[in-house]
Amino acid sequence: MTRIFDIKRYSIHDGPGIRITIFFKGCPLNCIWCHNPEGISSEPQRLYKEQKCIVCGACVSVCKRKALSMVQKEGSMFVDCDYSLCNVCGECEDICPSLATEICGKDMSDDQILKEIEKESIFFKSSEGKGEEGGVTFCGGEPLMHYKDLLRLLKKCGDLSYHRTVDTTLFSSKEIVKEVADNCDLFLVDLKHMDGDLHKKYTGVSNDQILENIRFISDYECDFYIRIPFIKGVNSDKENITKSANFLSSLKTKPIRVELLPYHDIGKTKHERFASTYNKEGYLLEVPSEEELFSAKEIFKSYGLNVV
Repeated sequence: MTRIFDIKRYSIHDGPGIRITIFFKGCPLNCIWCHNPEGISSEPQRLYKEQKCIVCGACVSVCKRKALSMVQKEGSMFVDCDYSLCNVCGECEDICPSLATEICGKDMSDDQILKEIEKESIFFKSSEGKGEEGGVTFCGGEPLMHYKDLLRLLKKCGDLSYHRTVDTTLFSSKEIVKEVADNCDLFLVDLKHMDGDLHKKYTGVSNDQILENIRFISDYECDFYIRIPFIKGVNSDKENITKSANFLSSLKTKPIRVELLPYHDIGKTKHERFASTYNKEGYLLEVPSEEELFSAKEIFKSYGLNVV
């Protein structure tokens, strides 16, 4: 069984063509700007969307552990959860008429996941005329954290001739990366910062293993994109961009493209849904200007890299 927290259909930003993206739950990194914070923990979590709640009390009445209660906040009623009592049984989700409550993280068999992929397979070839073959993308969280499940699914998708993409930080052992590389067609690799200390500050882990594995997949002649979450105050400065461009241009096999992904704070509202706090340390995180994006793009282009 594989623990999944989301399945996104008709995806056009997770690799070439039209794709279905499978999100594994659990990640060894804890990026302060993460836009999928529900994918960090490998355990199921109760998510609550207050704006959808009709305050009917059905979930409160069904909760056997008395974890839920109706409370008032700023003149409005909402459902509060004592997470020390909640065992994430899912009965509140089952009874909620407005879909305000959701259990994030469900175990699915390979057959169940493949059935969902097969439903979308008709779209995989629809952009083939543009030279882009769609397929399935395995994302997260961090899919390499669940490499045994990932490898089974990659091999089964390969047997069905589906194009296979793995969206990853490459924070894993070289042995696992090689085995995954032998069973996928494309990597989407996050490159968050070139400075090891700053990388650890913002993500919780060093970048040594990540950079080593980027060199490895390049030497192994894998197809890969590099994706950079472009954040003013974190990694958008000229020094880091120049170091990134120099590193990528020095590789044996260059990335097919470098994608600059401007910062957004959509993760903030997601944290609120499971009573967590976004950017607890209060680091400066800002949307880069068009001028900063243009400047970074020109630096990458000057190193001979294809950047979007």
